[in-house]
Amino acid sequence: MSGLELYVQPGCPYCQKVEQKLDELGLDYERHTVSRIRFRRSEVQEISGQKGVPVLVDPEHGIEGMAESDDIVDYLERTYGE
Repeated sequence: MSGLELYVQPGCPYCQKVEQKLDELGLDYERHTVSRIRFRRSEVQEISGQKGVPVLVDPEHGIEGMAESDDIVDYLERTYGE
């Protein structure tokens, strides 16, 4: 489908917020679970320039590493909502 990818950490309320929106919109996505230890999140830093999660990748729309849950939720609503 869209090739969405989401980098998350288990138990992260911000990640859960984004996953809830993805589910609400019926979007398929690949979930990447990252380490709870920030300095071990090199893959997240390479994608987004920082080590926080969640991080969304949407190659279909040129999003290479969007951070901040509120920004991601707004983006998903604008791009994939009705």
